Amino acid sequence: MRRFNIYDTQNFLETPELQERAFVALCEVNKWILRRDIKRFTGRYINGIKITESGILAAAHLAGAGNVKKHLRSYGKFQFNDAFGTSIDSYMKKFAGYDVSNIIGHKKATV
Repeated sequence: MRRFNIYDTQNFLETPELQERAFVALCEVNKWILRRDIKRFTGRYINGIKITESGILAAAHLAGAGNVKKHLRSYGKFQFNDAFGTSIDSYMKKFAGYDVSNIIGHKKATV
């Protein structure tokens, strides 16, 4: 949370607007980190799943941008599951096709 200058955890948990702004800022950073991979892989299929920008951003929220890069660049051989067993592939599939054009990639996005 330091990345986004959020230091008061209690205030963060009690302020939905701040949570929303932090989520958008994280998406902006992830979009910047993954910009080349978004360009390279959007429209392709990996493990039978059509790769979309929104799927990539959702997967980055789940697994982190670095793990999504590894997944894409290994053409799906690198797998990551969260503590509940949710995979990058499941996020890519579930969140494919959403319009995320309002999210602008930004290296140093803030809240």
